[in-house]
Amino acid sequence: MIRGRPVTFWRLIENNGNKASVRDLARILRRLHNLPVPPDLPLPEFDIFGRVSERIAKAEALSDQDHEFLTARLIELREKYEGLRYPLTPCAVHGDAHQQNLIVALDGTVLLIDFERFAFGPPETDLAVTATERLIGWHTAEEYEIFSDAYGFDVISWEGFPVLRSINELKMTTWLMQNVNESERVAQEFRMRFASLHDDGAPRSWTPF
Repeated sequence: MIRGRPVTFWRLIENNGNKASVRDLARILRRLHNLPVPPDLPLPEFDIFGRVSERIAKAEALSDQDHEFLTARLIELREKYEGLRYPLTPCAVHGDAHQQNLIVALDGTVLLIDFERFAFGPPETDLAVTATERLIGWHTAEEYEIFSDAYGFDVISWEGFPVLRSINELKMTTWLMQNVNESERVAQEFRMRFASLHDDGAPRSWTPF
């Protein structure tokens, strides 16, 4: 601690240039979720909504009507999230479990990075990230099958998944909303994602940024 502030130490990980696979992600999440949490480790409760409320409040490029829609959507999803009943046992969760948070080291070891949101919560929340990416076109059906088989559970088959999917889509949209002034390409993608939020059943074809 320095004057009451926590200090963290970082270690550079040299990568071998290979991209980790969704199978790698599933396997490392399974290992993480199976780790016992020591009773003296004060993990925070996982907050799936993160900074969504703050992003909506600070958004300047939205009309009053759009602000009202996003605020109402957030309230609706908070209520639905509170009512979920999970089939898997709560555990330590990564909080931002996607492929880009894996590094393949020089010796081929796959490492999970970016533990900013590491917490205690439902493992379904980690699994729902890749499942959501599958449904917006970022993974093929075959890749997602490999992911769910490697983990041993298909979160899409769970009745509560649509709620997690909607929350993830809201988070992904409001994250991009912060960057609409960077380029017209980003602004167009945001408008497309925002329109998607009005219709849960509409097909998605989102572009990753």
